[in-house]
Amino acid sequence: MRELYCFQDFVFPAISVGGPELLDRFERQMAAEDPFSDAANQMSLLVHGGGVFVRLDPEGRLMVTDFIRDFTGISTDVTFVGRGDHFQLWEPQAFARAQAEAREGRKQRGLRPQ
Repeated sequence: MRELYCFQDFVFPAISVGGPELLDRFERQMAAEDPFSDAANQMSLLVHGGGVFVRLDPEGRLMVTDFIRDFTGISTDVTFVGRGDHFQLWEPQAFARAQAEAREGRKQRGLRPQ
């Protein structure tokens, strides 16, 4: 059974989920910093203090726990959003708002999707 690492996104009301390699990436970033620096301490608070390991159930499902619900506001429905090397869990209306804001921001800057 695969273990996944879930952490509270640094910006959005979403939970980011990935394999142990996702946590390893952040661990390498922190190791490159002075361990007593503000940057390393802030990253540790976000990654370690805002994260948990979870396991998929025998059918390959991820349990939406209180940790996930409390941070995201998810109640009955969830939106899964691919983010390259990981995915995120969002409350559907919160995702729709964030995506609309991102589109509008790009539009105002004169940018369009490639």
